[in-house]
Amino acid sequence: MAKLISLIIFVICLCSVGAFFEFEVPRHVFDTELYENVLDEELCEAQLSYLISNNTMLTAEFLDAGIRLPRGILQGNLVDLGYYQQCLAISENFEQADIEGKYCMINVPLVQDELNLPVLPEWPEGSERSGDWPNLPWQQLFSVTGPHSDMFRNLQKVRTETAKYSRMTGPDDMDFMRVAEDSPLANEVFRVAVCLPKVCTPRQFIDTVFINTTSVGLQLTEEYCRLRNDKPFAPVDYAAMGVFGFIILITVLSTFYDIYFTAICKGGSKKANTLVKSFSVYTNTRRLLTFNSGPGTLESLDGIRSISMMWVIIGHTYATNGRGHFFNRQEMFTVCFSKFLNRAYLQWMHSFSALWVVASPISVDTFFLLSGLLIVYTSVGKITPKGLFKNIHLFYLHRLLRMFPILATGVFLQASLFNHLSDGPEWHIVVDKVERCRAYWWATLTYVQNYLVDTRCIGPSWYLAVDMQLHILSPLILFWMLGRRRSAWIALTVVILVVMVVSTTYNYLNKFQTASFVPTRTREDANHYLRYYYHNTLTRCSPFFVGMLFGYLLNMYKSKQVHMARVRKIYNFYLRTKIMNLPLLIIFQWFVALCWFCAFMVSAGVIYSSYPVLQMDWDSPFWDGIINSFARPGWAVCVGWVIFACTHGYGGPVNWFLSLRMWKLPSRLSYAMYIFHYSLMIIVNTTSVSTSHFSVERYSGVVDGLIWVPAVTGRRGAPAPFIPVEAAVANSCS
Repeated sequence: MAKLISLIIFVICLCSVGAFFEFEVPRHVFDTELYENVLDEELCEAQLSYLISNNTMLTAEFLDAGIRLPRGILQGNLVDLGYYQQCLAISENFEQADIEGKYCMINVPLVQDELNLPVLPEWPEGSERSGDWPNLPWQQLFSVTGPHSDMFRNLQKVRTETAKYSRMTGPDDMDFMRVAEDSPLANEVFRVAVCLPKVCTPRQFIDTVFINTTSVGLQLTEEYCRLRNDKPFAPVDYAAMGVFGFIILITVLSTFYDIYFTAICKGGSKKANTLVKSFSVYTNTRRLLTFNSGPGTLESLDGIRSISMMWVIIGHTYATNGRGHFFNRQEMFTVCFSKFLNRAYLQWMHSFSALWVVASPISVDTFFLLSGLLIVYTSVGKITPKGLFKNIHLFYLHRLLRMFPILATGVFLQASLFNHLSDGPEWHIVVDKVERCRAYWWATLTYVQNYLVDTRCIGPSWYLAVDMQLHILSPLILFWMLGRRRSAWIALTVVILVVMVVSTTYNYLNKFQTASFVPTRTREDANHYLRYYYHNTLTRCSPFFVGMLFGYLLNMYKSKQVHMARVRKIYNFYLRTKIMNLPLLIIFQWFVALCWFCAFMVSAGVIYSSYPVLQMDWDSPFWDGIINSFARPGWAVCVGWVIFACTHGYGGPVNWFLSLRMWKLPSRLSYAMYIFHYSLMIIVNTTSVSTSHFSVERYSGVVDGLIWVPAVTGRRGAPAPFIPVEAAVANSCS
């Protein structure tokens, strides 16, 4: 019966989400037919003639919201976004059809063929100025070998660094191109916004209002256009509003039910039905903000989990903002932190100052460690090997009910309502995620998206796939750890050795680079690294099994000091016999200090290993293999030692800091923050309507505050109702 109930719950969860997407979803989120249907060449000529001849203010409004020369060109910025909202808000009555604004982005190559520029008229006779106009050497200004070639080469260098930096955001964002050294402006383009009547094309508008691009020979291409109401509601959007509206309704009813029995009926809280109260805001908020530590609680885990989550968010903050549009592109890569470290000419991304950002991916391995640790720590001593396989469905159901609701909520929101949350000139980046979610939602919810190319609708969800796959495999090792200690140590030793040998061999055979951002490697190398190493369960599983080892150690010495039982007896023996000059307790203290020193040095070395690979002269396949094979398990050992030492009284100020109560709440919200933060960062960045000035201080926490609201809501609302369901299923099986 218990297995049947578990199966029914799983099928309901999976099929209910799948049903939201069974509608015929449009292939494109934008209404592409609308762009084609509004074009009318004759009407465009009539409207442009009216604008130029009879409505100067409306013409000025189009020009004010549209095309202009980008600011900060010499600092590396080649983009001007215009004024998106002003452009789309333009609406004027016209005799044939209303004149409405359309926002388009065009690309104008900096290197043009021979331009037939118009000849300037001669000066009028009798004018104070006589003779020819000043000779402006247009061709020399943009010449490869001209007097300004050094400036343009520097500009190309900045743009190349910008493109390489965008590789940190993943393979779907890598669009940089290599250029020949003798063509510093090759493939460089101005990306400028044009605001025009919706019935016109950008070229027709520019030809009529500015200059005839065909006769002059000016090359330009249309990148995309946007119109008002070009994001039509799809069936999945209505389904989302219905589902979340229903959840809000039952949340309100459950809350009133809870308050009635708790506040109005004195002593009636015990009579209230637990399942009915499962959606109550009052009960779930109290549960979220109530911090009770029972015996055997690993207090330091809250601090470690919270700090690791903040590190992940900081890394993604810089990764998502790195592809943004800044006036000071050159400064972004050269003078950041110079006022602190006097490194004005060192590129920031290649400098030691940026190490705390570029090393942030190692924080994900902390979560793999914690996952393996908690599986063993909460299982050993509580169930037998036979009981594990007898209740294996509950083992998986527990994990599913904790992980699935928030993940399904994130996927559902990304595929629907997030598309209508805001808008901006770069909203096509959000639309790409929406289209992926609508097409490949099943890959994320079945935890296989790490092995499928271009199927991730939620960027960091690859970690959940790897973690769930390891969780599914963990009973094969956990079975032996629930029996005798000898079999447990043999199983742990064998699995760690096998994983290390196989993954090391695999790494050297594939010659992976050591990070997604390596200036000396190509785009293909970065794609190969992300697909076959960074998202691969084999190469990421070593911290998980190291966590299982430390979980077993912590369980062995639960509720007792490591040295108090056996070490004290040996210590007394040495005092009587005086075999050694130093008391054993002092030797043990030195041993603990040595462990702390080794943990600090190894973790510092792992973080520092990100620095040399960022240098332009890095080329060492041997060290690439060493870092890829041993940095992550080494980091896991260091974090595992910190947890073990803090638990058994050897943490000192580290344990005090990690055990502070201020870490309790962010620790509970960490999973929801992980699911929602990346999507919200993309939304915030794509709503930017203008080029901004980059500074490290500004972007260190620009999005962090926005993460808390959905994290609290998601953490309180999504998994909380499943807690009594899980308990009811567990009780029915006991």
